[in-house]
Amino acid sequence: MVALQRHDYAGAAAVFQELLAGFPRERALLDRARVYLGICARELLSRPPTPQTVEERLTAATAALNNDDDAGAERLARLVLADHPEHDLALYLLAAVQARRGLTEAALQYLAQAIAVSPEAGAQARHDADFEMLRGTPVFTELTEPPHPQPKPRRRRSRSER
Repeated sequence: MVALQRHDYAGAAAVFQELLAGFPRERALLDRARVYLGICARELLSRPPTPQTVEERLTAATAALNNDDDAGAERLARLVLADHPEHDLALYLLAAVQARRGLTEAALQYLAQAIAVSPEAGAQARHDADFEMLRGTPVFTELTEPPHPQPKPRRRRSRSER
């Protein structure tokens, strides 16, 4: 039941299969195990295959984040980072997940890494609701605010130009 509640349908199905084989005379147990086994089968068939390419994983991670599945988004982003440690979108997604969880330090670290790879990530984070809790913190402001242009030093005119 724990595996089923965690949405580990393959693991739950294996346990329910063991129950069917191990307790052939327990009619009530077998009936329930068959019902739960049917649920597992239905869920396994309805789920899309695990994303394989970087693009598929990032798309799935973004969708998971948008569907409030922080754990799924984190898992997929980490799969991308395992092969591409400086992938800006994967770093950004991990920053968003950590921010949503209230883990300020981790969120700022991932966001800083994402911005180092792709400065445009700072502008995106500035307007992203996932970073709401970080707004107003000095580090977030420093990371996401565009640099202010330095005024050009005035050139002194020579006497001949006056």
